[in-house]
Amino acid sequence: MHTDFIQLKNFLIDSRLVSTKELSSAIEEVGDNPKKLEDYLISKGLASEDEMRRAKAYVIGIPFVDLRQNKIAKDILSIIPEPIARKHNIVAYKKTGDSSLEVAMLDPLDLEAIEFIKKGSKLKILPRLTDTESMKASLLQYQKSLKAEFGDIIQKEAASLKMVASSGEPVEEVGEGDLKKMAEDLPIVRIVDTLLSHAISQKASDIHIEPYEKELVIRYRLDGVLNDAMILPKETSPGIIARIKVLSNLRLDEKRLPQDGRFKIETDGQNVSFRVSTLPTYFGEKVVMRLLPDSVHGFTLESVGFHGVGLENIQEAIRRTTGMILVTGPTGSGKSTTLYALLDILNTPDVNISTVEDPIEYQISRINQTQVKPDIGLTFASGLRTLVRQDPDIIMVGEIRDRETAGLAVNAALTGHLVLSTLHTNSATGTVPRLLDMGVEPFLLVSTINVIVAQRLVRRLNKNKEEYFLTEAEIKELERKTDLSKLLETFKKEKITKENNWQKIPFYRPKMGKKSEKSVEVQEDSYSGRIGINEVLPMTRTLRDLIISGATTDAIGEEAKKEGMMTMFEDGLFKAAQGVTSIEEVLRAITE
Repeated sequence: MHTDFIQLKNFLIDSRLVSTKELSSAIEEVGDNPKKLEDYLISKGLASEDEMRRAKAYVIGIPFVDLRQNKIAKDILSIIPEPIARKHNIVAYKKTGDSSLEVAMLDPLDLEAIEFIKKGSKLKILPRLTDTESMKASLLQYQKSLKAEFGDIIQKEAASLKMVASSGEPVEEVGEGDLKKMAEDLPIVRIVDTLLSHAISQKASDIHIEPYEKELVIRYRLDGVLNDAMILPKETSPGIIARIKVLSNLRLDEKRLPQDGRFKIETDGQNVSFRVSTLPTYFGEKVVMRLLPDSVHGFTLESVGFHGVGLENIQEAIRRTTGMILVTGPTGSGKSTTLYALLDILNTPDVNISTVEDPIEYQISRINQTQVKPDIGLTFASGLRTLVRQDPDIIMVGEIRDRETAGLAVNAALTGHLVLSTLHTNSATGTVPRLLDMGVEPFLLVSTINVIVAQRLVRRLNKNKEEYFLTEAEIKELERKTDLSKLLETFKKEKITKENNWQKIPFYRPKMGKKSEKSVEVQEDSYSGRIGINEVLPMTRTLRDLIISGATTDAIGEEAKKEGMMTMFEDGLFKAAQGVTSIEEVLRAITE
């Protein structure tokens, strides 16, 4: 045990995971027990669990493997059944000869799992240590293998379906009883279940089911971009639509009017809600489903893209007990996620938080969330009017859509409440004329707004990227959009670079793939996940004076930039310089 402790201590110092001073302090606290030292360092945030796993692997002499970019052969992966792999965090990734199997584990001392796999595979098991990200990526390949089987499953089940309507008879004439029967047919159930589970495994945000004259097109929105997932026979359309309607408690016989519904499924211990919208089109009903994980915990302001002065301005705004925090941007720009991240920070036992939303996208414990129902008179305005009488400290209004809601929100902020809400505007400064147009008086506006945030979402680059440097022509093009000299000072202040020349600052882009006769193809798997690019506008004294004097949006924007506000484009360049995204992706998001 003492030898293990010395080896662990030496590794931690040599690898610089912790400083000598921090390690000495930890040893004084817990003694020379390796396990207690490991737990102490993790609990104090001095080292992560993965870092301590590496240290432990070094001490016991087990090799470490990084599988984040490895594609595991299907026949090797399937040696360990998926339930066992997920339960024990163990994945087979390499076969050595005919007798040995290398397995990656988070706990290479899990002898029970090793023995179980040894008996089942009749192979010698060689345990290797890996980290959490590698394990997640490897386990995801079980689900990704669905894509290879996807077509076979669909084609097999679709072939067993029979058209309810006779040849030449329009699909819309299928009766409610027939539709209900189709929705319960095993082939249809399997097709829909496969579509849903595959969308979840691919981390899709939306599923589009679109009927055309001779086919049914299934598309997933991945990282903000729509991708074709499958083209199905037209015959599957009535049954699939009916199945989704049954799950969502929608009327099967109503095909002429749009309908909205919701259902929830549980997969891998995670609850995922599907927000369903149907729309009549020329060739049948189109369905769009938004995927919403039930839990929003884990989001922080930093993780959604805030940093530097902008982050400080938001933190200052949420420390106030009154006023308004507004988040703006188009549909799908991450406004709700930002609001929920703010609510998660504000959600403490000493405050009463109430919301009125349409729809409730995430459910948060100890927050009173109300769903808008216009058909029975429960609108944002009527809901907000009632919330004020419920003794709230913090109110979240899903969206300010009209004059009445805007007036009530401002009034709530004036009477001792902190109000959070969203608007559809293109920029932070564009929020001011939008609220004035809704009838909010300028003096009330400047008295209530704490901060305005405008945002877009850009795709994150993963490890499959390459470094490059800007040309003179590219720098001149950027100079037309922003003040590069001022932005460079911000980069230096936030320690992004020490360079004085833009041509020496490295940027990143998707790695180029195979070269065809006409062009070089960009690898499709260079992006993974999304992050926000933001502009944060605090209501300063100078801006208040400008708004009251009736200044233009451009004048307000120029003054905000003088006071240190980074525009969304500048924030995008900031994240591009960090290697988080590419300049092309920033331009795409800003243009859209």
